[in-house]
Amino acid sequence: MSMKSVRLELARDHDYPQGSASHGYEFVAPLDENGHIDAAQWRAHKADCRVRRFWEGEDDEIGHLVHRNAHSWVFHYDVEGDPDEDEPGFRFDTHKFAVGEYVSIREQDGEMRTFKVASVKPAAL
Repeated sequence: MSMKSVRLELARDHDYPQGSASHGYEFVAPLDENGHIDAAQWRAHKADCRVRRFWEGEDDEIGHLVHRNAHSWVFHYDVEGDPDEDEPGFRFDTHKFAVGEYVSIREQDGEMRTFKVASVKPAAL
């Protein structure tokens, strides 16, 4: 297990037919040798598991990767008193975070969007 910095970039969709490197997420998580998030290591290092949402034309949002239950991982933003700001990752418990893989996230507006894993590298903590 090692702490990794993962960059997700918006995949092709109806608004961005070529995808977009200016829309996405960067987060730190403990990944096992198969590229899966290690829940036990997350518990030991959760303060280091940060997320930054970057979206062209908007301010960055900063928060944490949070494990809600056995199958639920969310990006939780440091927005006081608003649980609706959480963005759940679809099947993050089983997804492999490796360059070229795709993951889905339900964003704050309720829309499910697909993102491509653009990079996975050692995290600078």
